[in-house]
Amino acid sequence: MWKRKGRKGRRTAKPVPVELCDLCARVFPEDESVSGYVPDSSAVHTSNEWFDGLRLITTCSDDHFDVIKAGYADRPFVDEELWAAKLTRALTTGPPALSMDQLGCRTGLQDAQIRAAIAWHNERMREQQRSDP
Repeated sequence: MWKRKGRKGRRTAKPVPVELCDLCARVFPEDESVSGYVPDSSAVHTSNEWFDGLRLITTCSDDHFDVIKAGYADRPFVDEELWAAKLTRALTTGPPALSMDQLGCRTGLQDAQIRAAIAWHNERMREQQRSDP
């Protein structure tokens, strides 16, 4: 028969929170991160609509943050893309929204914005189908 040695007096190491650089994929301690939001019409927050249209980026240095920020500055902000993302969130979470009024209440969008978002989304789907073999 064998006995397990006691762990008296031993301390287990606490894991150090780490981050991953969005540019170079370097792993580094969380307290060394450079984080901030950049405008991005494809980004919607899962639970807080105040962050819709903003993408959180995390990097290992100010230089890497500036590179990513510059890349997003060159990307156009498309309102219809943001509205379509809001509609997708509303249609995939919570109870189903079946009318324009219900969609408007759940997204904060007007009828014209909802229609523009649907048209934008449908055009992207058609473009994707044309480019698929």
